[in-house]
Amino acid sequence: MKTEVKNKWIMITGASSGFGAATARAFGVEGARLLLGARRLARLEEVANQAKEAGAAEAHVHVLDVSQTASVESFMSWAKTKIGQPSAEGGGIFVLINNAGGAQGLDVVAEGKDQDWEAMLQSNVLGLLRVTRAALPLIPKDCGSSIINIGSVAGHVAYEGGAAYCAAKAGELQITRALRLELNGTGIRVSTVDPGLAETEFSVVRFKGDAARAKKVYEGTYPLAAEDIAEILVWIATRPPHVDIDELLVKPVDQAAIHKVYRRK
Repeated sequence: MKTEVKNKWIMITGASSGFGAATARAFGVEGARLLLGARRLARLEEVANQAKEAGAAEAHVHVLDVSQTASVESFMSWAKTKIGQPSAEGGGIFVLINNAGGAQGLDVVAEGKDQDWEAMLQSNVLGLLRVTRAALPLIPKDCGSSIINIGSVAGHVAYEGGAAYCAAKAGELQITRALRLELNGTGIRVSTVDPGLAETEFSVVRFKGDAARAKKVYEGTYPLAAEDIAEILVWIATRPPHVDIDELLVKPVDQAAIHKVYRRK
């Protein structure tokens, strides 16, 4: 029997665009209640409205910068005012989607910039730890609740110019594995979804707003869309309560490996 997410609280970080925004809309279709966090409040409000139009029972937004402990604590205090006590009946955070993160720059190590390295480790690694630590007391046990982290193929295979980002996503993968061991026996499911080539704002952010350079990353390919990942996240969260999708690696068919991408003329 699938796990029901209707009227359950779903918390999504980095929900203002890309995977996070698409996931908010997808859980909205399921009739979930949403707690959405990101740094861009105006964009968050747009996403919340889209999710409600899709069918969300509720959708609330609050500014969240996962690189700042105080921001995470403020966000979680706000969330507590909405969700009630953790319970199988719908209180607490039923699904936590740790999506906030991203890449900064594509410099080789010899030319790397401290601010880029620090931003990637703060958001993808320390931010993931901060949010999960704060959310764990609010997640109900033994009822099919889930923590789903967004990783990357970069956490499995390194590439030139990606040292810090690959390290950060490898860190996400190992945090997920450790957390699954630590939560064994609680009934809380822990998953990682690791996308390959996906066309979102990812490359625009990585290249500091250079849209033309970002577009070339996907040129001649049929990359993943944010909605592809969102559909997978809903599927994971709605598996029967005893089923845990540990690690899911997903790439477009045009991407056989990080270094092997088919490009049409």
